[in-house]
Amino acid sequence: MKLTDTAIKNAKPKEKSYKMSDGDGMFVLIHINGSKYWRMKYYFAGKEKILALGVYPDVGLADARERRTQARKVLAAGNDPGAVKKEAKRLAIMSAENNFEAIAREWHEKRGHVWTPKYSVKILNRLKADIFPKLGSRPITDIKAPELLSTIMEIEKRGALYIAHRAIELCSQIFTYAIVTGRAERNPAADLRGALKPAKPKHYSHLKAEELPEFLQKLENYQGHIQTKLALKMLMYTFVRTVELRGAKWSEIDFDKAEWRIPAERMKMREQHIVPLSKQALAILRELQPVTGHWEHIFPNQQKPSGCMSENTMIYAIYRMGYHTRTTGHGFRHTASTILNEHGFKADVIERQLAHAERKKVRGTYNHAEYLPDRRKMMQWWANYLDTQATIKKVCYTQNSLTTNAKS
Repeated sequence: MKLTDTAIKNAKPKEKSYKMSDGDGMFVLIHINGSKYWRMKYYFAGKEKILALGVYPDVGLADARERRTQARKVLAAGNDPGAVKKEAKRLAIMSAENNFEAIAREWHEKRGHVWTPKYSVKILNRLKADIFPKLGSRPITDIKAPELLSTIMEIEKRGALYIAHRAIELCSQIFTYAIVTGRAERNPAADLRGALKPAKPKHYSHLKAEELPEFLQKLENYQGHIQTKLALKMLMYTFVRTVELRGAKWSEIDFDKAEWRIPAERMKMREQHIVPLSKQALAILRELQPVTGHWEHIFPNQQKPSGCMSENTMIYAIYRMGYHTRTTGHGFRHTASTILNEHGFKADVIERQLAHAERKKVRGTYNHAEYLPDRRKMMQWWANYLDTQATIKKVCYTQNSLTTNAKS
């Protein structure tokens, strides 16, 4: 006899579990605690098997019968309904675990050792803000180029072209990671080349060659703290990143070799970096030794000497010299790179001294001593060049003064 919903609802538990049959192998199993489970008995490859169809009342009578019908169709097609259900469950779990956000976070964690903490947070925040809301819960294998483009174009629409292009690069790396870990077959980000408006290169404000003489003279006449003045000079002579200079420690300096070895943990790309020190740079360090040599940092914080110089100290000094919006500490790197390229120094030598990463890593492990002899010559040339520019300005001032006196 066929079951009715009322009969199932009114069925009471007994001392032992018992069955109420609905036909075609399906029955409801009533346990001694009163719970009711749908089951279907079937035979596959000559063996009796039981298929779970759900729990009553979450799965009602009509739904249970529909599941029985689908299971019998699978059986008629020569397949085991239990095995098919198990595989579907496995795929569902895998899909949930392999959604875009899960894989992106895994990729992000793997990259943590090559990024600074600040940069790592920046990348994750960018994904959280622009990518995860639309693609985070999507199985990574289901994401196609049009869907990815639609997400990226939302960034483009708000005018953030650089961030939009950077988002494609990040997604491309995540898809590539999914491919090599066996959770995706292709990279849809690769299909988006040329799909966005070109982004203008983002450059820090920087000085041009003809502006150097005046700046150097103003720096020489700077009336602020001597430590700040020398830090700006050192920044110009070495053109390292401001964070690298601020965190510089006396233990990193080798006066005999005329080298400053910045450890990997303080570098943007997490690789040790050698800065050959010119005679001028060494002179600055020797001038500072009696003042700050008893502290860990070469440029200690003036209020809290156990720490390093504040990140605003040098930029505020540049502002007070009249260069607000005209240059930044980081801009000195661009100035040096431009002038050194114009004077015929090899691009590879300049790039290595700037500690720019090899994006494709085609040559394997980073060699912090690469081109070191050429870099030594280049850094001394650069220091001499800056001194020459400062002299040019002094000559101009003298000539202007003589002209004024003659007229009077």
